[in-house]
Amino acid sequence: MALNKNVGPMDKNIRLAAAGVLILAGLMVSSVTMKVVLTVAGLIVLATAILGVCLAYIPFSINTNKDADS
Repeated sequence: MALNKNVGPMDKNIRLAAAGVLILAGLMVSSVTMKVVLTVAGLIVLATAILGVCLAYIPFSINTNKDADS
């Protein structure tokens, strides 16, 4: 089953910025637990931006990619 891209360009840019903030925050905090949580969250957001697919959007039929064939 192929996943259709459901992340549009503006959504992608917001996700890239948010991923950067989360990863940087993960590098700056002193708690090891928070380092792991923030870094993993940042990597997940980064992956959704790069792949163009957000699994959380699928059950709600959200599609910010206006170029997608739906």
